[in-house]
Amino acid sequence: MVVPVRNEAGNVAPLVAEIASACAGLAPFEIVYVDDGSTDGTPAALAAARAALAAQAAAPVLRVLRHRASCGQSAAVRTGVLAARGGLVATLDGDGQNDPAFIPALAAALEAAGPGAGLAQGQRVGRKDGRLKTVQSRIANGVRGRVLRDATRDTGCGLKVFRRAVYLRLPYFDALHRFMPALVAREGFGVVHADVVDRPRLSGRSNYGLFDRLWVGLLDLAGVWWLIRRRRRVPDLVPAETD
Repeated sequence: MVVPVRNEAGNVAPLVAEIASACAGLAPFEIVYVDDGSTDGTPAALAAARAALAAQAAAPVLRVLRHRASCGQSAAVRTGVLAARGGLVATLDGDGQNDPAFIPALAAALEAAGPGAGLAQGQRVGRKDGRLKTVQSRIANGVRGRVLRDATRDTGCGLKVFRRAVYLRLPYFDALHRFMPALVAREGFGVVHADVVDRPRLSGRSNYGLFDRLWVGLLDLAGVWWLIRRRRRVPDLVPAETD
């Protein structure tokens, strides 16, 4: 479970407890928090949560990585995935809006789809972001869907389960996490979808915007479109002959 956070001190303890409880059936697993240069009490909250889990029998291990300065959500996710030791990786936002209770179902959907599927993408229903951000999200998803034709209603949802090996094949850039369905498909892997219920953040305020800089978001979209256009065929290796 990879969780990127920035200035989410009040959300650490309750979300860690929720993940440990909701995903107990997936054990053994680890929780990897990536602190993206927080300037509040997040480091102390993570240290306390780590100590609390360590004192519990059969609890998952909480690993904490910290960026010296904020590098953005995509960078934090990548840091966590690179450090992860499992073949399957689940991601969720650190503000509590993503309910970890949906992770087991996403993992099951990915496994049921077989090795040809690389990503199970959550798609939010009942958005709790407020009217302005919800409208922005719908516009961004609509434009992205028309350009990339990725058959995904909501790529901005932080709830995802994917194969680590597939993620490591994707070209890395800022905002990668918002284009994963299209890029996973570009690598020749299938994408499955599941509705997840959105909820209000547990405390604090948003640290990562939708497309904080409109023109950068449009450039990212154009770049992903170009990458897809340039990928003509995914190599299919013939089984090697044995001596």
